[in-house]
Amino acid sequence: MVVMGHIVNSFGVYGWVKVCPYTEFIDGLLNYPVWWLSNKNNDWQEVRLISGYVSGSILHAKFKECTDRTQALKLRGMQIAIPRNQLPALTEKEDYSYYWSDLIGTHVINLNNEELGEVVGLLETGANDVLRVYGERKKEILIPFIKQVIIKVDPKQSKIIVDWGVDY
Repeated sequence: MVVMGHIVNSFGVYGWVKVCPYTEFIDGLLNYPVWWLSNKNNDWQEVRLISGYVSGSILHAKFKECTDRTQALKLRGMQIAIPRNQLPALTEKEDYSYYWSDLIGTHVINLNNEELGEVVGLLETGANDVLRVYGERKKEILIPFIKQVIIKVDPKQSKIIVDWGVDY
């Protein structure tokens, strides 16, 4: 499973939910008729998408299995995933042969071999993407995901090498 977003809250009284997608395009999840939802125990359940639309940076979705607000509220905080075999295949010719979700949990090390922390997420800012790294100092570090800063990404070794100081 590849985590592609999470449910933020319910919307309205007919079982709609608000989704924060982790996809390149906000409506990217609408291409998949079946989603998998998981709670914190990684118990996955299948839901069928009936309808959805974009509202700003949020995706609104309606599932066949969710008919009222009470049911929708129970889905709040759940992660949304798509089986990896249903995603478009990545080729080695692309600049990046990994999905963002492959980078979650990856260790970030700078050129001085100092551990900066672990990737907890990525942000899309419009100008460039940003790595969200949680470090030993118990604080979040935001690192621009640009070629001047990101030296090497190695998802197989679970390591990203960056030109970034510990005290930035």
